[in-house]
Parts: sequence; structure tokens; C-alpha cells
Amino acid sequence: MKTCLRSFGWILTGILLINAAHAVAQVTAPGGKRPNIIFIFSDDHAYQTISAYGSKLVKTPNIDRIARQGAIFRNALVTNSICGPSRATLLTGKYSHINGYTLNEKRFDVSQQLFPRILQENGYQTAWIGKWHLGSLPQGFDYWRILNSQGTYYNPDLIGPGDTTRMEGYVTNIITQLSENWLNNRDTTKPFFMVIGEKATHREWLPDLQDLGAYDDRTFPLPVTFNDTYQGRAAAMDQDMTIDKTMRLKEDLKVHANYEKGIYGRFTPEQRKVFEAYYEGKVSREFDEKKLSGPALVQWKYQRYLKDYLATARSLDRNIGQLLDYLDKNGLSENTVVVYASDQGFYMGEHGWFDKRFIYEESLRTPFIIRYPGVVKPGTTIPQLMLNIDWAPTFLNMAGVKVPEDIQGESFMPLLQNKGSKTAWRKDAYYHYYEFPQPHHVHPHFGIRTERYTLVHFYGKINTWELYDLQKDPGQVHNLYGTPATTALTATLKARLKALMQQYKDKDALRILEENQQ
Repeated sequence: MKTCLRSFGWILTGILLINAAHAVAQVTAPGGKRPNIIFIFSDDHAYQTISAYGSKLVKTPNIDRIARQGAIFRNALVTNSICGPSRATLLTGKYSHINGYTLNEKRFDVSQQLFPRILQENGYQTAWIGKWHLGSLPQGFDYWRILNSQGTYYNPDLIGPGDTTRMEGYVTNIITQLSENWLNNRDTTKPFFMVIGEKATHREWLPDLQDLGAYDDRTFPLPVTFNDTYQGRAAAMDQDMTIDKTMRLKEDLKVHANYEKGIYGRFTPEQRKVFEAYYEGKVSREFDEKKLSGPALVQWKYQRYLKDYLATARSLDRNIGQLLDYLDKNGLSENTVVVYASDQGFYMGEHGWFDKRFIYEESLRTPFIIRYPGVVKPGTTIPQLMLNIDWAPTFLNMAGVKVPEDIQGESFMPLLQNKGSKTAWRKDAYYHYYEFPQPHHVHPHFGIRTERYTLVHFYGKINTWELYDLQKDPGQVHNLYGTPATTALTATLKARLKALMQQYKDKDALRILEENQQ
């Protein structure tokens, strides 16, 4: 009986959420002007490395500045933790199985409904600058200049509507320069929406020259789960994304790298001289002198990984500060929404890993911080679950544009307006990951994440379930699935998982679930 009542409560919450979302009033900035919107979209930037999220690893004063002046979401989640699909979800407000982009390195259909095109049709000037990574050229934008595929950290090629230009310099600085140039030359009679697509902090983590060695005086503590043995978790045991075995000394950590070829072949002589002096003269020499092996080598790799990753993020934060200063100096701050987010989370040594993909917290949760002067109270913290399918309808809502019925997300403006417990909002989230076996051998899986629990099913070459109590086991190392004490809970979560698959029209997942229950 308790299980039935709990299931009914979830269904009722879902109905209230849908009704509340359709009842959301259109929002405009103080004075009745439609707001400008800048969406800073980084790549693989972990919330664990942002001081606004409590990180002890590093300070991020400019990202923190957005949080201090606006709102920080503590449970912003993605629906498929991988780069290209996250961008497709941003553009459509729909799950990967609906927008057709489930895997990286495919061709995204830009002819489908995209919310920037809707903004464009409703009087907004739109732009996308930086990383796009969708295998097709942008549509729905008045201006675009994008990196070729993943892009390069130094002297990147930028593709525009009629040309491809190599620009000399560091990619994060170049993206900021292009963004400010567009802002300087836009049509000032229109509100604007702009995506600033950052390459940072994507592998192989090449810092700006001025940031080389920025954290060499630090020794970072090992995560609690660094030496995880993956007991009771078949998919975790079978992955290929460990710092120990997967992270490469030459390509990832620049130990005795070939500075004449590959990504280094793009360097100017001056850039190469500085880069080589640091990595060959200091890092590689230290590696040779220590002659490490076993656990000591793995820990050395971890330290080098964090130092390069955080130094790469350092330029990202600095450039965000430059952009915020630009808005202040040009009188744009008061009517411009500024969002900082990443395409998904990332592992900073938790479970001995880097990369993302899994439904586990470090890759499922993404930073999401928003400043909206006059609407969002400074210093707001939002604990509710929010998904990246919710981004598109919220931006449309901010612009005073009707949200199409087929968009699967919901505007989270009621949360931003601090309506608290009066706001009917989701209590659970649906997730589905597809890419297998390459590049990291993470098995496909779907699952549900509630405010307290995660239930996940891995399918395909393995057929396993996992259940975690996030309150008692935040590191997600104790799989409770199949224990007598969780029988009723598991049944309830499976019923809710099935309901979410039906709600979001994931027919393939529903078939797999039903076959598994026979």
C-alpha cells in the first residue's frame, strides 16, 4: 500500500509540474525590456573545481561572481553525459532519442526546431561563437564562427559562413575577443542571445602560456574513492577511463611529447619555446628523476592531471571576468542574463577516473550558475533537480516567447523567482547514455535519479542493475540492488522509471526495460 501511495504521489507531482509549467507567466526585465542572454558553455568543466560549489582545489573568482550576484543550481543534471549530445539537447530542449543526436561525431540535423531560430523569428539577434562540435554548420544564428570539430587550444581554425581562418593565439582568449567584437558590432535595436562555446577544459588540457605551472606548488588530496575496486559494479569494473591505465603520459601529460607534430605542430616558434621549456625542462625531467611505478606513478599522474586541468580552467575563469567587466563598462549588465554552465560533469580522480558518461554524480551533475538582475535575488541557492532539457524553454520564457508544446523540458523561471515550496517541480530525473564501446568502454545505460536515490540499468553486453542511497553513500560505491531491505523501494523506482520513459517517449528503452522484467 505504501508503495502504491508513493507512486501516486510521484504521478501527482508530475501532473502539477506540467500544469505549473504551462501557467508560467512570461518574464521580462525591469522596465519591460526583453533581456539580452549570454550563455557561456564550457566543455567538461567539473563542479568539483569551482569554488562557488565548495571546491577546495582552486579558486574561481569570476564564476563565483556570477553566483554571488545571481543563483547557483546545486542539482543541475544532464540527460546524456557526453559533449555533442549535450549541445543538441541545449538547442532543442529534447532528449537525445528525440533530437536524433545520441552519439558524438555524427551529423546533427539543424533543420529541426531549434530554440535560437525561434528567438530569431521573434526579434532577437542570435550568435554562436566557439565550440559547436555537432558535425554540421549552425542554423538559426545571425552570426556564427565556430571551431573545427573539437578545435585546438593554440592557433585554432575558426569556420564562418564563407571562410575558414586560422587565428594566432590561445583559444579561450580568441573566443572572448570574437565575442566582444560581435557585441561591439551587433544591431543595438534588438535584444540578443549569444552562446560562447568554450573549448576549455577538454582533454588534452593545454593551459595558456601564462598559466603554465600555476599550481605546481600544490599537492592535491586524493579523492575518497580514488582507489575504488568497483566491487559489485560490473560496468564500473569494465570501463576504460582510469588515470592508471587510460591516461597517457605523452599525449595527456606531455611527458616527452613530440613538439613537432600533431597539436604542437600548430605552435609558433615562440609558443613552442615556452611550452617545451616547461614540459620538457621541468615536467619530463621530474618524471625521469623520480623513476616511479605502481601506486606512486598513478598518484603522480593524478597530480599532473589536476595541475594541467586547473591551469586550463584558470584562463577560462579569467576570460569570464573580462566579459563581465565588458558588460559593466558598456552599460549592458542590468539587462543581460549571464549563464555559466558546462556540457556535463567530469571526474577529477573520483573512482580513479577522468572523463564522464556514467549516471554517477560527478558526471551527471553539471555546474549551472545564472545572473538575472532585477529578477533573481543575489546569493540564491536552488536545490531542486533541473535538467538540460529545461534550458531552452527557460530562455524562451525569459524572452517572452511561447514555448512549443513538443519541447520536453520545462521553464525553471518559478525556481529563479524564489517561489520556494509553492512551486510544483520535478522530484526525479530520467537519464539515458548510448556510446559504446569506444572511446571509454562505458556500457549503455538508463536510469532514474531522485532527490535521494539513483537506480540504473546497464544493458547490451552486460545486464545489471545498481541502486544507490545518495544520502548514506554519496560516493556511490555500495550497490544496494537486490538486498531484501530495498525490495519495495526498487519496485517503486522501476515503476517511476517506466513512467518517465513513457512521458519522454523513449520507446527503445521501454522495450529493453520490459524485456528485462519478463
